[in-house]
Amino acid sequence: MILSRAKPATHAGTAGHGKPQHGAKQAPRLEEFLAARDYTGALTVLEFGGGKGDPETELWVGYCAFHLGDYRRAASVYEALGHSKSPAPQVALNLACCYFFLGMYPEAYRAAEQAEECGLRTRLMFHLAHKLGDEARLMQFHQLLEDVTEDQLCLAAIHYLRSHYQEAIDIYKKLLLDHRDYLALNVYVALCYYKLDYYDVSQEVLQVYLQAHPDSAVAINLKACNHFRLYNGKAAENELRTLLDDIHEAYALIKDLEPVVPQEYILKAVVNAALGQEIGSREHLKAAQQLFQVVGSSSSECDTIPGRQCMASCLFLQRQFEDVLVYLGSIRSFFSGDDAFNFNYAQAQAAKGNFREAEEAFLLVQSDKLRADYTYISHLARCYVMNKKPQAAWELYRAMETSSESFGLLQLLANDCYRMGHFWLAAKAFDVLERLDPGPEHWEGKRGACVGVFQRVVAGRTPRETLAEVIQLLRGTANSQVEHIIRVMKRWAKDNRVNV
Repeated sequence: MILSRAKPATHAGTAGHGKPQHGAKQAPRLEEFLAARDYTGALTVLEFGGGKGDPETELWVGYCAFHLGDYRRAASVYEALGHSKSPAPQVALNLACCYFFLGMYPEAYRAAEQAEECGLRTRLMFHLAHKLGDEARLMQFHQLLEDVTEDQLCLAAIHYLRSHYQEAIDIYKKLLLDHRDYLALNVYVALCYYKLDYYDVSQEVLQVYLQAHPDSAVAINLKACNHFRLYNGKAAENELRTLLDDIHEAYALIKDLEPVVPQEYILKAVVNAALGQEIGSREHLKAAQQLFQVVGSSSSECDTIPGRQCMASCLFLQRQFEDVLVYLGSIRSFFSGDDAFNFNYAQAQAAKGNFREAEEAFLLVQSDKLRADYTYISHLARCYVMNKKPQAAWELYRAMETSSESFGLLQLLANDCYRMGHFWLAAKAFDVLERLDPGPEHWEGKRGACVGVFQRVVAGRTPRETLAEVIQLLRGTANSQVEHIIRVMKRWAKDNRVNV
C-alpha cells in the first residue's frame, strides 16, 4: 500500500490497527457486521450493546474506528486502555498505528518500541524509519522483512515513496502473478509507470482495474493525467467530467497531501483555488497562490510551460494582471485551441483595459459550459460595450433567463453604457431595472440616460426618430420630473419638425 503523507497532527487523538484478540462470545449481529466490513454498523452495536467500558468491547470500538478512518477516536480508545492495570498486548502496537496515520511519527515510534515483535511491528518500524529519515534503522528493518504478501507490499510502498518506481513495479508484478484477484495492484503499477513517463503503458495497466471499478475516483484521476500527457488538456477534462463538480471531495482527498513533486504542488494548488473561489475563502486562495508560486519560481520549473502557467496563476490570484499577460503571452502559441487558457487570457486582458484583445480571446472559447458561465458572459458584455458594440452586449442579456445573474448583468450594462455614452442602451437597461426594483438610483440613471439621448439627438449624433421612443420610456415612470423633461423634448421636436 502507498501510505499517508499527512502533516504531523498537533495533538493526540484516535485509533489503531490490528484485529483485537477476543475470547468472549460476540453477539452474532456484531460478527455479521464485521464479516461484511460494515464498521459503522458494528460500531453502533458496540455503542448501544451495554458493554461500554469493558476492555474487550473497547478493543473492538478502537478496531472499528480505525477502519472507518477515525484515527483520533481510535487512538483515544487505545490510550485509555494503555493506562489500565493490565492492557492487552496489542494495545501499544495499535496505538502506534493510529499515531502513524495521524502523522505523529515520533509518538508512533515510541509506542511501537513498547510493542511485542511481530510482522506488523516490523512493517510499521520500517515505514517510520523512512518518515524519520533514519537510514540505519531503515536497513535494519528491511532485513527483517519476509517473503510474504504484507511485507512485500510494504517494501514496494517504500520503493515508491523513495522514487524507486521500477523496483516497486517488479514487486507488484510478482504479487500479481500469484494473486490475479488483487486488482488494486494494477493501479499501483499504473501509477509507477506514470511516474516513469510511460503514459501509454500506465493507461493499459490501469484499464484492467477500471473495467471492474469504472467509478473509482483515484483511477479516473490517473486516467485523466495519462490523457493530459498523451494528448491535451481537453482530453483530460473529458475523462474528469464525472468528477468536475466534486470539489469538496477532491479537497478531502488532497488536504493532507504533503507535495513532493511539481505535479503534486499543482494538483493541490488547483483544488485549493477551485474551492476558494466556490466558497469565497481567502485562506484557500492564499494557499493556492503559495503553491503555484513554489512551482513557478523554482529553478527546475520556471522556464517550463507548467512552471509559467503556475506563475501566471499565482499572479492572477494576486490580481497582478500585467505580469499575468507576460507569462501567458510567452506560452500562448502552445494553447491556441485551449478554452481554459483563452478564457483566463481574455480575463487578464479585460482587467488591464485591453478590451479589443480581450474580446478576440473570449470569442475563441468554444466550450458551451464556459460560454454559459456568468463570468464569461459579463466580461464579454463589458468588452462589447467598451468596443462600441452595445447592441451585441444587449443581445447577451436578452438571451439569459431571468435570475440574479441577469439582474447583475443588467446593472453592469446600464452603468457601462452610461459611462461610454451609449445612452439609448443605458436608458433601456435602467428602465428594466426600475421596473424590477423601483428606487431613486434607477430613476436617476434612467433620467440621465434619457437626457443623454436627447443631447445626442440635438447634436445630430443619434437619429431623431429615437426621441419618440425615449418619451415613451419616460412615461413608464411615475415621477413629477417626467412631465417637465417631456415638455422640453416636445418643444424641441415641434421647433425642428420631428414627429414624436
